[in-house]
Amino acid sequence: MAAAPPGGAGGSRWTWRPVARDALLARAFHSCTELRGRLYLVGGLLAGGAAAPSADTVVLDPAGPAVRAGARGGPRRSHHDAAALGGRWLCAVGGWDGARRLAAVAALDAERGEWEAWAAAPGSCAPAGLSSHTCTRLSDRELRVAGREGGTRTQRRYGSIYTLRLDPGARTYSYREESCRSASRSGHCAALLPTPGPRPGHQLLLFGGCDSAEPEVAGHWRHGEIREEAPAAPLLTEQLSKLVSSGQGSRHGPRGLRHHSCSVVGPFAVLFGGETLTRARDTICNDLYIYDARRAPSLWFRFPCADRALKRVGHRTCLWNDQLYLVGGFGEDGRTASPQLCILDLFL
Repeated sequence: MAAAPPGGAGGSRWTWRPVARDALLARAFHSCTELRGRLYLVGGLLAGGAAAPSADTVVLDPAGPAVRAGARGGPRRSHHDAAALGGRWLCAVGGWDGARRLAAVAALDAERGEWEAWAAAPGSCAPAGLSSHTCTRLSDRELRVAGREGGTRTQRRYGSIYTLRLDPGARTYSYREESCRSASRSGHCAALLPTPGPRPGHQLLLFGGCDSAEPEVAGHWRHGEIREEAPAAPLLTEQLSKLVSSGQGSRHGPRGLRHHSCSVVGPFAVLFGGETLTRARDTICNDLYIYDARRAPSLWFRFPCADRALKRVGHRTCLWNDQLYLVGGFGEDGRTASPQLCILDLFL
């Protein structure tokens, strides 16, 4: 790759390079999911202090501009999560609708271009309400949901972990609470990563959302139990390997970070931005963290940034065509949403 330009992210070996600018992208606490070769942005807050979230669905194609989807019945949600199923469905799970926290599932049928409100199946044990939680695909019909449920008056001292089963044929969903629990977390992220060491498998790790620098295991599976395959990104994986081997990053993980982004790239979890709980002022961050799970014990690498214009909270990153994209989020003031689409550039 080319040598780092003088102005790259305050002289560091990485930056977010703007590749598009569109008012439709200006939102925070939305979801951003790849489906059928396009990015789908659902809901979010269009400005800090907004009374209600957006009900928009925005579709971003690599070959063209962002467009507002004509899908009818879109959910009014923020602080939710979403997952693609079967190459056809985009399922938005939980979130805030402007009045209450939900655990319901709304699904976009990408073939018909319509949103549907799926029903809870008999026996479903739904959370009291979810916001700032995570949903991780375990298979084409199963998600692992983690995070603190309920509002400020009903929050527990621990976080519940649920398995969410989805049935597109019946248009139903079913929650099952797992026996394991996590620390009380909100605004965290989750990463399904290969297990380092002599016994291959997968583990689901939770990062941030509380005053802790240590990841927490929210599920462990033996070799062959998880058939979910992360998108292939051989070039970006190689670049991240070179970056963590460059000696430029400090061995520090994020402490007390929430509403940051996280994307899995091969054996790496790439975290960016967010809001720190460790100080009262200047709380919105612009640091890049890489969690290297190639060997045990796993290692953290922190790559700071001096460019205050890159501060983000409530944003999303999405792996797409071997590149990592940054979409939306509030900037340094915590109120103004970024209209930029950016790509992570590494200068090695």
